[in-house]
Amino acid sequence: MQYSILIYETEQDFATRTDPEKAGPYWESWKSYSAALQEAGVMVGGAGLEPPETGTTVQLRDGKRLVQDGPYADTREKLGGFYNIDVPDLDAALEWAARCPAAPTGVVEVRPHMQLG
Repeated sequence: MQYSILIYETEQDFATRTDPEKAGPYWESWKSYSAALQEAGVMVGGAGLEPPETGTTVQLRDGKRLVQDGPYADTREKLGGFYNIDVPDLDAALEWAARCPAAPTGVVEVRPHMQLG
């Protein structure tokens, strides 16, 4: 079954990405996690996301397109990236989520993919 691991990070986590003293270990932890997912054969895909202020939202109201620069929501944790994995069940997905580098400081959500058809 496929799941998405949605990674929510704090403002401090986003700042760590570019901090000259902290960025190296930060990115190394993500490389190691990605490698472990790949070596286990469960990784389907994923991506890190730029900070929320780089996002743009689109809404359609009365046939008109409304475009707004981000962020869309003002929350403590911001969506920083995601992984799509294919594992036997929710317990296995939760095991991988618990190993995510963001788990100790942010929030890691596991959500099943819809089964269409």
